[in-house]
Amino acid sequence: MNPDTTKYNKALAPTDRKIANLLAKEIDKHLPEAENKIWHAHPVWFLEGNPIVGYSKLKDSVRLLFWSGQSFDEEGLNDEGSFKAADARYTAAKEVNVENLARWLAKARDIQWDYKNIVRRKGKLVRLK
Repeated sequence: MNPDTTKYNKALAPTDRKIANLLAKEIDKHLPEAENKIWHAHPVWFLEGNPIVGYSKLKDSVRLLFWSGQSFDEEGLNDEGSFKAADARYTAAKEVNVENLARWLAKARDIQWDYKNIVRRKGKLVRLK
């Protein structure tokens, strides 16, 4: 795990820290080739410069966000925003279903929209995979 992600997680309240540490461990396990860094103040994992998955602390939960998640066709993920993102929100580590998470992470590798070039394309998303 990136040291900045470790620092981010340590700054969270104990319950949120457990969620974040579990998410980071599972993401690193299932996407070992992904680059992890803090992006827009939150831990995010990238494949070839394209944001794939990340999490952030919200007021009442920890949000796990998949940038291309609306294309996964998966129960447990909710549409987020006007592009292709989907999220799951957790208030306790026991709510994280690691089997679902592993499947979602596999789909995150296989189903990607090009967020890396969205500004250059003036807001138009193009499917990469």
